[in-house]
Amino acid sequence: MPYLSGGGRRNNVQLGVGQSIWAGTPPPAIPERVLDGIPGFLAWTALLLCIAAAVAFPRTLLLIAACVALYAAIRFLMAGLANFIGLRKIRQWEKIDWWQHYLNERTSDSLGWDEVHHVVIIPAYKEPESVLDRTLESLAAQYDAVNRITIVLAMEAAENGSDEKAARLQARWRDHFRHFFFTVHPRGLPGEMQCKSANEAWASRWIRRKLVDELGYNLDHILVTTMDADTLWHPQHFYALTALFALNPQRHLRFWQAPIRYHGNIWEISPLLRIVNAYSGAFELAYLASPWWKPMPMSSYSLSLRLLDTSGYWDSDVIADEWHMFIKAYAARGGAVQLERVFLPFLAQAVTGDTLWEALKNRYQQTLRHAWGSKEVGYMIAKMLEHPEMSFFPALRLLLRIAHDILLAGAGWIILTVGSQLPYIVHPTLLGQVLAEGFANPTFVMLQFSFLVVSILGVVFWYQDVIARPPRPHRQTVGEALLTLLSFPLLPILTLFMVAIPTLQAQTRLMIGMPLQFRVTKKG
Repeated sequence: MPYLSGGGRRNNVQLGVGQSIWAGTPPPAIPERVLDGIPGFLAWTALLLCIAAAVAFPRTLLLIAACVALYAAIRFLMAGLANFIGLRKIRQWEKIDWWQHYLNERTSDSLGWDEVHHVVIIPAYKEPESVLDRTLESLAAQYDAVNRITIVLAMEAAENGSDEKAARLQARWRDHFRHFFFTVHPRGLPGEMQCKSANEAWASRWIRRKLVDELGYNLDHILVTTMDADTLWHPQHFYALTALFALNPQRHLRFWQAPIRYHGNIWEISPLLRIVNAYSGAFELAYLASPWWKPMPMSSYSLSLRLLDTSGYWDSDVIADEWHMFIKAYAARGGAVQLERVFLPFLAQAVTGDTLWEALKNRYQQTLRHAWGSKEVGYMIAKMLEHPEMSFFPALRLLLRIAHDILLAGAGWIILTVGSQLPYIVHPTLLGQVLAEGFANPTFVMLQFSFLVVSILGVVFWYQDVIARPPRPHRQTVGEALLTLLSFPLLPILTLFMVAIPTLQAQTRLMIGMPLQFRVTKKG
């Protein structure tokens, strides 16, 4: 049985707890469970060590927590610098004439401009028809969509009436694209879950047979884009992709990724959550723009049909697709696969709810599903063991990139919070001693510096997000202004409940083998 794993940052659906996700497939074997449990094991080990150290070595624990805080502050500084680089690149890319760029850069290894064909797979499960209409309208406005883009609306049989909804959308939009097909992924297939990855696998294999085997398209000329059903691409996105795919001689060893902005429904979500989304968007852009961090695919991305075909397509027994598919392709092609940046941001919708409490619960559940990507640490280790032919140090760098945020949000967060607070609770006089020592105490200095840097950069990320937002449909109310102001001092509490705790819950469930189940996320 293949290693069972999930991955990636977001999806059209999210997870709830307490119910099995398996559809006719037994749980993972013990070795896989061991690998899956690495992040949770490290998190709980960190907690137990913090408790012991708080009693026996309180000052040492405070120093370790301060070092983690300092590292987080430096990471914020680096992200701030990378974010400025990314914003400048976006402005530069928006001015490029991609046809002229193609003419200037083409070589004998380049594809012809008119040879490139785009297949866009839109997995959809219980998405409102109005949301899909808006998505298709955005795609129809892309460069030469009527000749260059094939739409595959990937529906789920588990949604009642999905085929009728797809047929209505096909009737309205088929004349705007080269082809418009829809597929219906059956429910309950052996070894499958009802998830985006399984739906993508079904749709991509179907469209390969349709376009290549039946209609005679060249497999090597097709670029596949998979997207969330609410993604709104930059107006020049497919214009740029045409040139980038045609010009790159390593086109069949590449993924393409654009930065994400959670602005699709920015004015519909609570002002308390806008700062959390601004923080997320800033770090996603930073990861793409920085030369010192390795970028990874997220949410909506592209790769060639040839790479999909030689890598075995998406796995149908994983919860999410982005990181898992990248790791799978990386291993299948001997470590030669890389991700290329596309500095043309796309819009996505953030989770919301009818009330603030519902929105907070939905955001918690979304993070819980995202954190299921903690399995990718074990999956990457398994691939390194299965493919010793891969160069070790590049593979190790990829493993460290995958593990970094996962472990920082789990074990790292425990060391930072528990390690910086518990010693004072166990030893009540210690706080007074540290304060009396003041700047003569390196722990005190590091914590104060870290808090200042993170606070300043948090405001910077918020401002950068604000200036990029679409215009307000209505004037800001007094209540919205107050909630926006409150979001800054409440950010540590929001990240505690919206990021850290659901991450620890997911990692703990992975460690003890408790599965999750999908449910629809409200986004508008």
